[in-house]
Amino acid sequence: MVGHTQLKVRMAVVGTFLFGLYLAVAGFVLTSFGTGPTVLILLSLGMVGYPFILYKFGRWSAVRGVGAEEMPERREAGYRFDEIHRSTERLCDEMGIEKPKLMVAEMGVPNAFAVGRKADGIVVVSSEIIDILEQDELEGVIAHELAHIKNRDTVMMVMGQSLAAMVGWIVYLVVAFRGERDIASIMVGWVASMVAQMIVTVFLMAISRYREYVADEEAAEYTRNPDAMARALEKISAGAKGNEMQAKENVSALCIFGGERGLLGTLFASHPPTEKRIERLRSL
Repeated sequence: MVGHTQLKVRMAVVGTFLFGLYLAVAGFVLTSFGTGPTVLILLSLGMVGYPFILYKFGRWSAVRGVGAEEMPERREAGYRFDEIHRSTERLCDEMGIEKPKLMVAEMGVPNAFAVGRKADGIVVVSSEIIDILEQDELEGVIAHELAHIKNRDTVMMVMGQSLAAMVGWIVYLVVAFRGERDIASIMVGWVASMVAQMIVTVFLMAISRYREYVADEEAAEYTRNPDAMARALEKISAGAKGNEMQAKENVSALCIFGGERGLLGTLFASHPPTEKRIERLRSL
């Protein structure tokens, strides 16, 4: 699939960029504190352990941020959880991935998101989305989230957001405390930190928007029903209007529906316009 290949290329480019920044952090530590055995050991442990901690914490905070609970495999209080489990099992067999843990949460808006890798994925579905979607539409949403896990782009988003914050702090420390260490240096460091985070975020949001198109196309391919996915997006968009996103900021880029971020609108949007996604689906 062309979109899948292009997504991998784009993630590789952004991943290389982030890794370069990560190496720059290591270089800053070495030039600041020397190359003694203790520093080298601590730096090695930090470089190996920090990404793992970022991933685990990001995965945990995303799920905890919406108060998600494990989804039972039976019908309960009008919710067709059993059908969701069966649909997920069928789709996972076709995609060649392990069935992720399914969870449900009240988000205040119809929504869903995925975190984790193929071996330990989690898909969180809001009770609101179950209320408004038909079974074939809900299956399209599940397929969309499974595509994110299959393509490993959820790992990139979770770690990328955390690394952006780390890069901002390092830039601040380098600029603010390597010079005169006065008020002017601190202010310049703060501005430089914001600019550095902004640059990383622009890269991440560009990847986020493209991965949504790819996941939409894969959902249509595996369900063989692009119209159902398009209808789901229409209902999700209508259901979200007038309601605030209940998910925390570190979850919004992982959700199936999201608004624009920041003052620059499109540049910082985690999702492409819903109308364009629907148009692309209906052209398949």
